[in-house]
Amino acid sequence: MMSRTLPLSDGAAARIIEAGAGAPLLLIHGVGMRAEAWGPQIAALAADHRVIAVDMPGHGESDPLPGDPRLPDYVAWAARVIEALGLGSVSVAGHSMGSLIAGGLAVERPDLVARAALLNGVHRRSETARAAVLARAAEIAAGGGGIEAPLARWFDDSQSALRDQVAGWLRGVSPAGYAAAYRAFAEGDGVYADRLGAVRCPLLVLTGDGDANSTPEMTRAMAAMAPHGRAVVIEGHRHMVNLTAPEAVTAELQRWLETEETLA
Repeated sequence: MMSRTLPLSDGAAARIIEAGAGAPLLLIHGVGMRAEAWGPQIAALAADHRVIAVDMPGHGESDPLPGDPRLPDYVAWAARVIEALGLGSVSVAGHSMGSLIAGGLAVERPDLVARAALLNGVHRRSETARAAVLARAAEIAAGGGGIEAPLARWFDDSQSALRDQVAGWLRGVSPAGYAAAYRAFAEGDGVYADRLGAVRCPLLVLTGDGDANSTPEMTRAMAAMAPHGRAVVIEGHRHMVNLTAPEAVTAELQRWLETEETLA
């Protein structure tokens, strides 16, 4: 696995880690994480794909986005990443905030996306859930928020090693990059919600049955909108399902990657 800096067309840079050879697969993590959060999938899928995981803007070693970015700005950034790779269209999988970016890419830039996978994504939150996530975004922007509440939602007591690993990533993220991405995430669940029907490529939508925020109902609704959507709910897991159930998630991604790009 190799880490390198990828220059983008706007003069910014994104840090990527890559492994393997074959058809390209781009992985985009969620708020507060970094490219290494895809570790199990990189290790497994690099056997027959060129796997590229990228640090989101303001995370890891990627430059932040300027100004006051919202979800479409992150989608445009991801398009610049794919263009800078120079590999043509790629399969794109995103987790949480990364799934919002991947879905937006599939809507806005279908020329760049061979397949899209949305892991633990959000779709039209309830008013109560929206109020809660917007309040947390405001708290994070003010320098508060803490990490214990999300960790408690994401992991159970048997997953302490994974919890500690993720806690380390959360503690190490740039506060400004974290706040900017969380605000875009908090406001982004409806941005492309009505346009998923335009996604013509194979679309995998996956979550854990215990994810209270990226619910199975959201997953099924998103998959049902797309002509070639498929919903998967992993039993007994929560928000960080790619880490807590890596074999099951990787198997679903492998099935998705084997789906023909152009479907009747």
